[in-house]
Amino acid sequence: MKKSKPVCHNLHQDIIDNCRKGDKKAQFRLYKLYYRNMFNISLRILNDTGQAEDIMQESFLSAFEKIDSYEGKVSFGAWLKRIVINRSLDALKKRKAGIISIDNAAELPEVNDEDTGEELINLQVEKIHKCIKLLPDGYRIILSMYLLEGYDH
Repeated sequence: MKKSKPVCHNLHQDIIDNCRKGDKKAQFRLYKLYYRNMFNISLRILNDTGQAEDIMQESFLSAFEKIDSYEGKVSFGAWLKRIVINRSLDALKKRKAGIISIDNAAELPEVNDEDTGEELINLQVEKIHKCIKLLPDGYRIILSMYLLEGYDH
């Protein structure tokens, strides 16, 4: 079977090629390049640190097992991101999470007039993040993927 030429140029193509050969050091280098972003994506979907870590690890294992199916039509990061998102959504479907009331937002830090501009912005960002975490799973995922990941509705 003839492999199609990659359409997307990958900055780390040499590492990807070595991963295809089963090079454990190359796999570790690729992991170090992408793990933080992939963890954050999973965390925004699952809203659970432990589960996000598990999903990230499973996603990398899956990616390394199926790296020969990566054709280079999109960047490696985008391909891996799709794996992480799919696994995170699958884990969320399996989990029977209750709906958290948005009324808990009253427990968030208050903004006072003495805060400087930067402190005020940091408090507002913190409050927004806490409110997003309180949203029911479906709303939180859609909002995160739209605002933070750049996906369409």
